[in-house]
This record gives sequence, C-alpha cells and structure tokens, in this order.
Amino acid sequence: MDDVARELKISKKTVYKYVKDKPELVAKVMTGICLEEQAVTTKIAEENSNAIDELIEISKHVSQRLQQIHPSVHYDLEKYYPKAWEVFVKHKTEYIYSCVTQNLEKGVKQDLYRKNINIPVIAKLYISKIDMVFDPEIFPVTQFTFPEVHAEHMRYHIRGIASEKGVKYLTEKVKKENLSFY
Repeated sequence: MDDVARELKISKKTVYKYVKDKPELVAKVMTGICLEEQAVTTKIAEENSNAIDELIEISKHVSQRLQQIHPSVHYDLEKYYPKAWEVFVKHKTEYIYSCVTQNLEKGVKQDLYRKNINIPVIAKLYISKIDMVFDPEIFPVTQFTFPEVHAEHMRYHIRGIASEKGVKYLTEKVKKENLSFY
C-alpha cells in the first residue's frame, strides 16, 4: 500500500479512505480492468460486421494486453486475492462466454463458420483455454510467451470453426494485410 500511495502521490491515509485493505484494492482494480475490456471488445464488435474481422481485432487487442501481464498474475490472483479472482472468473464465464457465443452465432449466419458447430461447447472450450494459456506447467514462461501461446490458440480456434468460405476469407485477409498473427 506504501507503493500505491507513493505512485499516486497521495498519503496512505487517503488510500484507506477508498479501500479497507490491499485485497479490496486488487478486487477494485480487477473490476476496472474487466469493465475496460468490455468497453474495448464491445467497440470492436460494433465496428466489425464480419465475424472473422471481429475475432482478429479482438485477438490483436488481447495479444497486446498479454504482453503487459506478468506470468505470475493469474496464479497470484487465484491464491492471494480470492475476491479479485471471483471478479475475473465471473468476467470470463459470463461476459467472455457471451461475446464468444455472439461471435459464433454471427459467423454461422454469415457462412464464415461451420453450420454444424455446437456453439455452447465451442464457447466453453474457448473459455477453458484461457486458463491453459496462463498455466506455467503446460506453458512454462522459460519456453513460451503469452502472445505466442495466444496466437496459436486463436489460429487453432478460428481454423477449427471456419467454413470453407471462412478459411478462404481468412487466407485472403492474412495475405492482403500481411497478418503475422494468423
């Protein structure tokens, strides 16, 4: 809390006017991060009528954010800050699940994704992979970076759900825009 007060250039007493302790502060920060992510992804979805374009833009954003996250954050939140962890889990299981579901529905309607995908199953698989990206036993930070694991996850995801039309669109987009991400 000393470091927080120093960075904000306020007294610790002032910090404690707004939060009772460090766990509450971490939970409030996590809430703010989740709200910010919701605003960004909502804007991206609104700006991209094409489901694949939407997914690519959100993936770019997530990849940039992952570069800013220390590998231990996921573990530390779960172990030391249960309220903040609850905020993250709720965000993941409700908001991200809803976004993935909406994107899948949009892609199926646009014939960019396969008609025979089981949307609730694919959405839950997508959500469960988020935890794997942060699991140091599966992806040790000495061997893998978050952005490279995320990029492979997204390539795997989109190619698994894309229809022939979607794969063709994605291939042309990657060539046209020189997207190294895909």
